[in-house]
Amino acid sequence: MRVLVTGATSLIGVHTVTGLLDGGHDVVVLQRSASGLDGVTEVRGSITDRASVDEAMDGVDGVIHLAAMVSPVGSWDDFESINVGGSTIVHAAARDAGVSRFVYVSSPSVAHGGESISGDGAAPADPEHTRGHYSTSKAMAELQMLAASDDQMPVVAIRPHLVIGPGDTQLIGRIIDRAQSGRMPLIGSGLALVDTTWVDNAADALIAALNAAPSVGGRAFVVSNGEPRTVHELIARITDAVGIEWSPRNIPARVAIAGGAAAEAAWERTGRDGEPPMTAFGAEQLSTAHWFDQRETRDALGWTPRISLAEGWARLAEHHRSA
Repeated sequence: MRVLVTGATSLIGVHTVTGLLDGGHDVVVLQRSASGLDGVTEVRGSITDRASVDEAMDGVDGVIHLAAMVSPVGSWDDFESINVGGSTIVHAAARDAGVSRFVYVSSPSVAHGGESISGDGAAPADPEHTRGHYSTSKAMAELQMLAASDDQMPVVAIRPHLVIGPGDTQLIGRIIDRAQSGRMPLIGSGLALVDTTWVDNAADALIAALNAAPSVGGRAFVVSNGEPRTVHELIARITDAVGIEWSPRNIPARVAIAGGAAAEAAWERTGRDGEPPMTAFGAEQLSTAHWFDQRETRDALGWTPRISLAEGWARLAEHHRSA
């Protein structure tokens, strides 16, 4: 199968491309900068540029659409243009090119309104109650993608939950940076259970979804390792793996959420570079449970995680020892 992967330079994108190549697929990648990946056909361009997308789509049988604006802060116009508008362009180009299956990479945050999630499945995306521009834009795009799913081009939405692994700059990178500078507090009790997904498992799930698309089109699935751990243990495992001594101070959840909202507003109002020390969404994620029942996902996709968290922590420690 000839497969287009957008956003192939991301952590999960690199592993997805590697998995596709290992499976004997012909891979095309589309991103703005050089991918550095061997064995692929590379197209440089933006998902908001129809000409670039059409070039990448030539002869493609399946699409895994990963490219997105992922940031805790930023203008709504940018999130909407890339995450909603860009996804619409990629989907339209795929349909016009006769693509037979389409995997939209979403996020569990599209159905998260701030309350705890304990053992649920993939609730419908709900942009009216999401937290932050990223989640709202991804929810809007997911609804559009799934509504357009049909027998001609079935669309599957996959929501990987907190993808981690060596080289992760989203969760692991932020925790390391803040722990090293003494700015990684424990929000609330630290006992909220959360799911994570080792990156190899997330990539396997995307490829499984591509294969299963004809039978599961129009549906959304949350993907995780299915090994929920407390927030305290998660941060402790990460800092221990990289050799950082973490002695957190506790901050009440309400205080952290309010402070995060104020910081977000200040960053957006002043257009400051970088990230605020905390966001409301981040504080909520660190203080509320969010873990998911994986039985339906595994049955529908014919997929199970091959890397346990225990093996993942060992791999993370080895990566940092050899870095």
